Amino acid sequence: MDHPLPGRRPTLTATTVDIPVARTTGAVPRSPGAAPRTLASLIVQGEDRIGIVSAVAAVLSRHRANIVSLDQYSDDPHGGAFFQRTVFSRDDLQAVLPDIARDLDKQVKRPYGLSYTLRDLSVPKRMAVFASTSDHCLLDLLWRHRRGELPVSIPMVVSNHAAMAEEVRGFGIPFFHVPSMGPDKSAAEAEHLRLLKGNVDFVVLARYMQILSGAFIEELGVPIINIHHSFLPAFIGAGPYAKAKERGVKLVGATAHYVTEDLDEGPIIEQDVVRVTHADTATDLRRRGADVERAVLSRAVLWHAEDRVIRNGRHTIVFG
Repeated sequence: MDHPLPGRRPTLTATTVDIPVARTTGAVPRSPGAAPRTLASLIVQGEDRIGIVSAVAAVLSRHRANIVSLDQYSDDPHGGAFFQRTVFSRDDLQAVLPDIARDLDKQVKRPYGLSYTLRDLSVPKRMAVFASTSDHCLLDLLWRHRRGELPVSIPMVVSNHAAMAEEVRGFGIPFFHVPSMGPDKSAAEAEHLRLLKGNVDFVVLARYMQILSGAFIEELGVPIINIHHSFLPAFIGAGPYAKAKERGVKLVGATAHYVTEDLDEGPIIEQDVVRVTHADTATDLRRRGADVERAVLSRAVLWHAEDRVIRNGRHTIVFG
């Protein structure tokens, strides 16, 4: 659908559940980072044509909406692709969003052949976090969420190891342990789908050291963000910092990207690096790399949550 209009969603209440591979206790926290009730985001994309910005502004003006910010980009001003992110305010926003959507259909979508999404920013996106044994990215996200720095709700953390259960529950967030052993991951992925479908808007792999199948990615049908422990495409696979030390690299970095069926080749959202020297050990590189991973992943999550990232084939447009 081109313009989902989110309403208030039912809260996923966590109680102890007797299922073969997953247990949870605790209550789903209210998001401390929700945007003001009067703000909405409008994402427009399609073929670049004269008059798009004016048409969008005219629709919002007719509905007495005030444009708070507007970013646009064309990859070729002569018939290329066009992308626009608009944030606007309006009293009684929930009541008028359907009318704005109908007007956008008539004045923007049909005449210009564009697609759009329209979202009330007071309804935070629901983010599930997957993790394994490395906890630095997971705990950083939970800490930022607690401080109100991420405008999301976190209905669950899922892990193939039980080691972090108590720490996660200490944040008031449900924890699900779903073991994933052996080459056949079908049972685990079936359980993941049972937990996720209808309950989340996107998933973050916070150093989740399992490969997701193409069938799972397609069936889930929501964006998945991964943090990769290198400045892609270098040092793909296990042991990246040992490989980096062996090669004598002068920079180590991290990459946050959307997950696709092609391993570590999805559209890149954010990257960063830090400088290192010949004196740094593999342990030093791992420590410094973890700092970069935390920062890169948190920025990617924030930008996705605020509708700042637009996917376009194998790359992204990120509005600051």
